[in-house]
Amino acid sequence: MASSAEDSRQFPRPPHEFTDGESRTVRMAAYDGEAEPLVSMYTDFDADSRSQGVPPRKEPAIREWVTDLLDEGLNVVVWHDDRLVGHAVLMPVEDESAELAIFVHPDYQSAGIGTELIKVLLGHGQEEGLEHVWLAVSQRNHVAMRVYRSVGFETRLREHVEIEMELDL
Repeated sequence: MASSAEDSRQFPRPPHEFTDGESRTVRMAAYDGEAEPLVSMYTDFDADSRSQGVPPRKEPAIREWVTDLLDEGLNVVVWHDDRLVGHAVLMPVEDESAELAIFVHPDYQSAGIGTELIKVLLGHGQEEGLEHVWLAVSQRNHVAMRVYRSVGFETRLREHVEIEMELDL
């Protein structure tokens, strides 16, 4: 079977600099540092910025959740000056496969940061030997589904309110 262009897709690797749609220059980097900058960012999220129960609502639960992500996942964060404004993670599920989760601070959404962050996270995953990534997204979240499709994810399975999408790296 011949390899298609999608099969050999390469994504940018961290560190990566990007100018968003609001003319802000942000830096994306692999992250295995302290939980505090992430906890601080996530405590700013309101109910509209949460989906499928994440990030958790209360600070102790956020801290525990972030610690698990840092301990087990491949993490990439986005810095604008000294402020952490985005976070994406690939959580291992089985050999060479991981689940993707992404969060952009509400003040920085709709400026292209999320799309670029996903690409950089996928590049980090490729660097680390991942071959397959999947995610779950609400069928009502048309913006997120458009972003995921724009980087190559395809719909795998429709369930009640969520759609699973996947991408071979």
